[in-house]
Amino acid sequence: MTRYAVLGSGMQGTAAAYDVALFGQPARLVLADVDPEAARRAADRVNRLVGRPVAEPAQADASDPASLRSLLAGADVLVSAVPYFLQPRVWDAAFETRTSMVDMGNDTADTLRLLERDAEAKALGIALVPDTGLAPGLVNSLGNLFLERLDEAETVRLYCGGLPQHPKPPFHYKLVFSIEGLVGEYTDETIALRDGEIAVIDTLDELEELDVEGLGRMEAFTTSGGTSTAPYTHRGRVRNYEYKTVRYPGHCALMRVFKDFGFWSLEPIEADGVRVRPREVFHRLMQTALEDPEDKDLVVVRAVALGSRAGRRVRLQADILDYHDDSTGFSAMERLTGFSSAIVAEEIARGGIPPGCHAYETAMTGERFVEEIRRRGVEVRIREEALG
Repeated sequence: MTRYAVLGSGMQGTAAAYDVALFGQPARLVLADVDPEAARRAADRVNRLVGRPVAEPAQADASDPASLRSLLAGADVLVSAVPYFLQPRVWDAAFETRTSMVDMGNDTADTLRLLERDAEAKALGIALVPDTGLAPGLVNSLGNLFLERLDEAETVRLYCGGLPQHPKPPFHYKLVFSIEGLVGEYTDETIALRDGEIAVIDTLDELEELDVEGLGRMEAFTTSGGTSTAPYTHRGRVRNYEYKTVRYPGHCALMRVFKDFGFWSLEPIEADGVRVRPREVFHRLMQTALEDPEDKDLVVVRAVALGSRAGRRVRLQADILDYHDDSTGFSAMERLTGFSSAIVAEEIARGGIPPGCHAYETAMTGERFVEEIRRRGVEVRIREEALG
């Protein structure tokens, strides 16, 4: 049995702890947060849901190396659910304490630097897998699934969106994770494979329409982070590999206004004698404007692949449409992010992922991941169509 710790007792971290309690066979499960009361509430919730006292709260500060070391020293496997900019500090502590870990998402440049420490991790006997959440994470497992099923792959296109069930104008959007993370996805560049080469693409661009069963006409556009390291890993295996975010129609055009007119700039400006960063002001204003506690969420995921198998050209498509779970109170975003990270952590605990620093898309097969996410009651619909 394994000693687990979850760092970050917010939405996704609590869902990950719940999954570990159900599926990870924990010898110990610590839910930690900089706010001890948040950790206590999360641990109590997990214990109530699973019907036994398995989770215990703790205080830990991801910005304090000593606090991190204290938490990790008592864990075999950590699930890190802290903001992406804190992850490098958590990695450093994991190396110091010889603790295996997964996290829910990072800046891709930081992820690439972590992978350079592979030999160090192997020598310490620990496994580290970054970017194990929803996108990157689950969506890339669907890409893996199709690459495993095709003899020759031409294109993998991935789509994902966390959305309100009852969208309201003008944005038709409900904040389902941090406002900082959302704006980061809309501002940073996205990495893709185009014609076999790494391509850097602008965000909020290349708008297309999707028809999603149960939702109708939706839009999809480029955002950062969803591919993570997969274009580098799969170069030579597939010619095109890319990711887009799904929203209700009209959202992209509104967000493009904020981007084009400087609302997301990090350069300070003066307003009434006060120096402020426009992006920080936007965060403060829109955090509240985009919250809707009365509405519940849904998550739509789609993966499409073109290629050939047994000499026949085929098109593969996988679809997930997941909704807020009233029985547990977990949102669709919490389920598909937290559960996905927990699946990889539990695979490490079982010995299915060897020591080393692993790009997400190399840690588990797509077949294995889909088997596990289906065990959580998430429906993954897959269909195949012959072409020509």
